[in-house]
Amino acid sequence: MNRRLQSLCEQLSSALEGQINPVSSSLGELTVVVPAATIGDVMLTLRDRAELDFSQLIDLCGVDYSGYAGAREFVNRFAVVYHLLSIEHNWRLRVRAYCEDDDFPVMGSVVSIWPAANWFEREAFDLFGIIFTGHPDLRRLLTDYGFVGHPFRKDFPLSGNVEMRYDPEQQRVIYQPVTIEPREIVPRVVREENYGDVE
Repeated sequence: MNRRLQSLCEQLSSALEGQINPVSSSLGELTVVVPAATIGDVMLTLRDRAELDFSQLIDLCGVDYSGYAGAREFVNRFAVVYHLLSIEHNWRLRVRAYCEDDDFPVMGSVVSIWPAANWFEREAFDLFGIIFTGHPDLRRLLTDYGFVGHPFRKDFPLSGNVEMRYDPEQQRVIYQPVTIEPREIVPRVVREENYGDVE
């Protein structure tokens, strides 16, 4: 870890003593893990403390860790990852918070802290089914209102749950059960004899 990241790590440890879990460095950025219950307080501290001054939320996304190769280190299935920028100090920070309930993932909204989170949280709700408490208008953003399920969940069926088509008799779009038969897609592997042998 370089000196700048070490300095940021010390500032974070001092400002958020006991509120953050492992601090790790990857790709020139720090990642901190925050309990979901304290996400609002931690984010306010990150924004308002002058020595941190993370005034900008760059991105917010949902993550589904089920079936993840390094799943042993992840306790819960769903997480929300925030990417913050301090323009004043030229620092970036990644904050990860795990939803406590895998069946009904819930996270506190940060729209009141960074208004830019509005559509990011709607996207995470739409695609992963993460509920953001305190969000002013939490509704689907990318799929239509009659869509069933959350398409970025790893257990979402490839063919979907319903399909829609235009019905000329009713002169409107209707939903119906999926008519495509589910199938396993296995890539075809071409093997050449003696491939890679050294002569």
